[in-house]
Amino acid sequence: MGSDGARRRLLVAGNWKMNGSLAHLQALASAIMDGALVRLDSVQLVFFPPSVYLREAQRLLGGSGVAWGAQNLSEHDDGAYTGEVSARMLRELGCTCTLVGHSERRTLFGESDEVVARKFVATSRVGLTPVLCVGESLDEHRQGMTEAVVARQLQAVLDLAGPSAFADAVVAYEPTWAIGTGKTAKPEQAQDVHAFIRRYLAKASDPGYAEGLHILYGGSMKLANARDILSMPDIDGGLLGGASLNVDEFIAVARTAQRLARGDSV
Repeated sequence: MGSDGARRRLLVAGNWKMNGSLAHLQALASAIMDGALVRLDSVQLVFFPPSVYLREAQRLLGGSGVAWGAQNLSEHDDGAYTGEVSARMLRELGCTCTLVGHSERRTLFGESDEVVARKFVATSRVGLTPVLCVGESLDEHRQGMTEAVVARQLQAVLDLAGPSAFADAVVAYEPTWAIGTGKTAKPEQAQDVHAFIRRYLAKASDPGYAEGLHILYGGSMKLANARDILSMPDIDGGLLGGASLNVDEFIAVARTAQRLARGDSV
């Protein structure tokens, strides 16, 4: 997971947020192990369950080729921070990545661009892949501020971590106006923002990092719109919310990505 300059493999990730159960995780793992996904060489699957289920994810998914990560982490490596979890602890649970700066962390919990950048660095410091979430609100979207907002969020990481920040990272564009609202950005709209992100990072850091970077779409992707969205050249996968809680739906989206990656008809 992350950027290596090679041809980008489609990545389908599921963020369960504060949902799911042990039984749900077991059902999902069973579906995967039973061969519901034909091949994982063309598509990378990643799950972000609530942190209390990460040990069970490690037990059930270890060796499957499916990755798992955390929805959040502390910016600190250790210390007197009751209730927090460090990147080192997540790595011990087999996590390969963490979400950083999800829109709900920014809006509901007040995480600033600077805090998000520090969490990004904490993730990278222990060898985990940060999945940096960026995106604009409905008001910002209506005011034509999308690129300015996304640039500001990217630049906060570059300012703290330096130009190589995105050498091993993933970016997820999640317009907050299209999360849980029933609205979805048109594929062409999403493509425009993804292309902007790649151009911005190519100019601000390194063209090689930008070309290899996975940029996911996180605005209410589901089976009904997955094909059209994933067909866009700068959209390298999806960060699914509600659709990832339905085992059949999630697997169907992964199969769609798989067929697109292999050039099969969808």
